[in-house]
Amino acid sequence: MPAIEVRNLTVHFGDFCAVNDISFDVDMGEVVTLLGPNGAGKTTTIETVEGFREPGAGTVRVLGLDPVTDHSRLMDALGVMLQGLGIYPQLPPLRALRLFGAYYENPRDPSELLETVNLTHVAKTPAKRLSGGERQRLALALCLVGRPKVVLLDEPTSGIDPAGRIKVRSIISGLRDEGVAIILTTHELDEAERLADRVIIISEGSIVSSGSIQDLTRTSNAVRFQTTTPIDREMLTRELNIMVEICGSLSYRVLTDDPSRVIAPLTAWLATNHHEILNLRSGGDSLEEIYLAVTQPQLNDQRVRTSRISRTRSSRRARGG
Repeated sequence: MPAIEVRNLTVHFGDFCAVNDISFDVDMGEVVTLLGPNGAGKTTTIETVEGFREPGAGTVRVLGLDPVTDHSRLMDALGVMLQGLGIYPQLPPLRALRLFGAYYENPRDPSELLETVNLTHVAKTPAKRLSGGERQRLALALCLVGRPKVVLLDEPTSGIDPAGRIKVRSIISGLRDEGVAIILTTHELDEAERLADRVIIISEGSIVSSGSIQDLTRTSNAVRFQTTTPIDREMLTRELNIMVEICGSLSYRVLTDDPSRVIAPLTAWLATNHHEILNLRSGGDSLEEIYLAVTQPQLNDQRVRTSRISRTRSSRRARGG
């Protein structure tokens, strides 16, 4: 039995559908990362799995229990890190961990936990005087004090400096190694690549793509490159008989079964037409490209129109018009 089972989950806020018929599982010892734009439905999904929000339709089970009707039975096994600390502002980290730990039969030692999240130096500092990153690390410590079997993390590294992010990611990897089931949301794609066993991309309340990082980024073979100036894609397509797609700002992609046959004529054409080439590579799509393709498919059309307008204006200036 999966640690977390979500089946056909739907959540409405009035007439607005925040989560639309999504299904997924999370196993023990697995990190599943939810990706998506702001307002995609990630936090609402997390809140429903936590039992803080009731599904409009569908079912959610955590360790076989309904997180709403069996909430009290589930709390000992569930660790939750929400956005925002949510404790009394005068309460220092050490006292907060002792207070929260008192709710559990076998809590972690507060002092050891503070050391784990690098907060020993502010153990007696009121929460309101902590930095944003320190508050995030305290929220993680509070999430872990009860030795949970299932952990739900909503943007756990938001506002944390690089050294702190490395520490938090190390803690999350350690929890997975201990067999803890983990759902986390993030806007940082490199974090997803480092931590996730599986990625679920949500857009407008629906799952638009899911799978392991390897599965998602193995979708195609292509030659990718960047230039310092916009290229004439129609001319390039016509002269080399290849299809060139826009996949970012001055970033392009050529889909091909044999990249070695494309690279030489492509680089020669770019040099002939006075384009400086950057970051030439071949292989599958990056997670960023997959993410943008499924969450913002209108970007390609928008960039094509922008490129055409730019070329038209340049042509007019060259004619003195």
